Amino acid sequence: MGMEPDTDEELMARAARGDEPSFRLLARRYLPRGLGLARRLIGNEAEAEEIVQEALLRVWTNAPRWRPLAPFRSWYYRIVVNLCLNHRRHPPLAPLESAGDPADPRPDPCREAEDRERDRLVAAAIGALPDRQRAAVILVYQEGLSNAETAAVLATSVSAVETLLVRARTALRRSLAALLEI
Repeated sequence: MGMEPDTDEELMARAARGDEPSFRLLARRYLPRGLGLARRLIGNEAEAEEIVQEALLRVWTNAPRWRPLAPFRSWYYRIVVNLCLNHRRHPPLAPLESAGDPADPRPDPCREAEDRERDRLVAAAIGALPDRQRAAVILVYQEGLSNAETAAVLATSVSAVETLLVRARTALRRSLAALLEI
């Protein structure tokens, strides 16, 4: 039997004491998760990468002040979500890039086109939600966080997260009603 891998909290405690290898290991663990979260919150790959780099920089620079009151994952996600929400409030002046997927040469192109269109509509509906509702939906349903973890990330109560989710589901049902009739 090999040794158990270090927990996020053990790595963070060492990073807080200036241990760069521990921080690099933590960053490698969380870079893909942060990218996925930021990409879904803002919808732009390059901007998501910038936000995650900024989040990891903040983890490193604030490491000495970190206290393990909540799991590291919640603290990290809170940093990423806050940076994304701030980014959406103050978007860059550059025009949005038009995104298009090349055709996929798989056997059933009609079915795949329907699936892509459905996914696009769902993503657009989630993207149209108010910022905090969108963040709650992504954290709970796509990142798999509990309502309590999501409350910690969003710096709110569990009941507020539940309210955000109820409102988001209602808005999504309304905007996706056409899809549900198919």
